[in-house]
Amino acid sequence: MYPCVPNISTQQRPKIYIFYWLLKHYEDLHRMPADTDVLSELDLGEPPQELLEWAKENINEDLETRDELLEELRNLIYERGECIPHRTDDAFLLRFLRARMFNVRKAHRLLVNYYEFKENNPEFYDGVNLRNLLRIGDKDIITVPPYREQTGRRILLYRMGKWDPEQFTIDELFQATMIVLELAILEQRAQILGGVAMFDLGGLTLQQAWYMTPSIAHKIVQIMVTSFPMKIHAIHIVNQSWIFDAVYNIFKPFLDSKMKEKIFFHGENMESLHQHIDSKHLPERYGGVHPDYCYSDWIKFFESSEKIKYELSSLGYKDDGEGDGNKK
Repeated sequence: MYPCVPNISTQQRPKIYIFYWLLKHYEDLHRMPADTDVLSELDLGEPPQELLEWAKENINEDLETRDELLEELRNLIYERGECIPHRTDDAFLLRFLRARMFNVRKAHRLLVNYYEFKENNPEFYDGVNLRNLLRIGDKDIITVPPYREQTGRRILLYRMGKWDPEQFTIDELFQATMIVLELAILEQRAQILGGVAMFDLGGLTLQQAWYMTPSIAHKIVQIMVTSFPMKIHAIHIVNQSWIFDAVYNIFKPFLDSKMKEKIFFHGENMESLHQHIDSKHLPERYGGVHPDYCYSDWIKFFESSEKIKYELSSLGYKDDGEGDGNKK
């Protein structure tokens, strides 16, 4: 039973085994704070009653009419024939209804946009190996902290000054972004509440800004607004410099008035940021209380759940155990 701890009595073995386990996992335990809001895994369960009540009031999700609207959306997909979804089950279609406040026609348009984006940008999806994306996580360019902000929303954090365009292509950044979003949307809480994006532009250089073409800016806006079934409720920009002004001017033509109202510029003023995200739900570098966490933790969720494996493999993602996670 305990092959690695021989020559001890039966009574001693459980205690010795626990001791060995603690030694093996000490590093992981040491870096995880004791805060109760730190989540060690994705929440794949049903939403609690209070969240369903919030959904009824804020996004028109009524359990009495939900099945009828799901069937209406499914029929509209078949009638219009504008896309061929890889799935049409309730769980999959529900995320599109939630993202469009249960307006069936708007949910259908979002679904069509979702598949058109995939078709028009195959380089963000085809042949993507999850393990190879770990090297982006190692550089701390993209992070999803294992906790939510005060309203219950996930935070997607970019530190663009850490990006070396000669080491990682912009396509790889998109690949990493899409897999993070696909993982996040598995949580029904995220489907209902949406998420928050935060861009730390400290250290952004002209070399990096050079890659921000109108085409790239348009793709980013498509992901945030028109082509993915999760609402972005706010975008927070911190540590921006004069270089960002030129970058933002590229984005402006693609932003409608509603989207512009969701963008907040804080510079180095963390107190301004804290007016939107409580410091209890931020990393220490932004005046918060949490240590930094690695993007790779999200990729590791792929291995932790059969449901996650099914969801991501159905989208074409691979988990090649032979892949070189340290590839440069």
